[in-house]
Amino acid sequence: MHTDAAKTIILPRESGGKNRHEAGTGYFYILSPALVLLVWQIAGSLGFLDLRFFPTPSMIAVTFWEQVKTGEWFLHVGATVGRVLLGFVTGSFVGIVTGTLMGLVPAVRLSVYPLVAAFYPIPKIAIFPLILLIFGMGETSIFITIAATCFFLLSISAMAGVLNIPQVYLDVGKNFGANRLYFIRTVAIPAALPVIFSGLKLALGAAFLVVVSIEFVNASTGIGWQIWRSWELFSIRTMFVSLLTISLLGLILVISLDWLERKLVPWHH
Repeated sequence: MHTDAAKTIILPRESGGKNRHEAGTGYFYILSPALVLLVWQIAGSLGFLDLRFFPTPSMIAVTFWEQVKTGEWFLHVGATVGRVLLGFVTGSFVGIVTGTLMGLVPAVRLSVYPLVAAFYPIPKIAIFPLILLIFGMGETSIFITIAATCFFLLSISAMAGVLNIPQVYLDVGKNFGANRLYFIRTVAIPAALPVIFSGLKLALGAAFLVVVSIEFVNASTGIGWQIWRSWELFSIRTMFVSLLTISLLGLILVISLDWLERKLVPWHH
């Protein structure tokens, strides 16, 4: 009775504290980048920065607005985001399936993991020329390179998550007579989700690194192409628009993954 009463009093306070913590986290997501931009603006306005190489945020904002009005910004952002999402979703899905099987089936782990471990350290940009030779110039080569990057990260993350499932979860599944497919869907993947989401965030960042690098040499649209083109033309403001756009996109996508993780893995927060 006393325990129930204590829960009645304590739980709302804990819940409220959690909400305040989440709200504070949300403010810091916005506050820290805004503070950096403010210091940058003040330093440039006071002459501490060479505006030829480090234009102020207000100057960059003018160039950004010009690109928005002409539609140029949407063209390049759409091209890059489309490539990233297609390769990221495909490579991550195949990687999660492969990693889950490696974690659950020793025979699969013994036969597949050595290959994953051997090819994972090779920078995917380093094998991009080989991919070009096989698939030619174009979107297919970009897609395969991004998907391969995400595949290796997620296969290792998913395998690690499954191998670290508490034994009690495995025992409960066996005691209830769950078949393998049902066990994977209801026990293995949910228990491994925290580690999988960590892999997803790493893969997302790696996908942006790869796509921008590839767009330097094998694209006529995209943020990477725009960065390279602005360097050739010494258009520093356009270069900064592209760099800040990548930062903003990365922030938005990571926040989206954090939100999805809170929805799918509420017990981990």
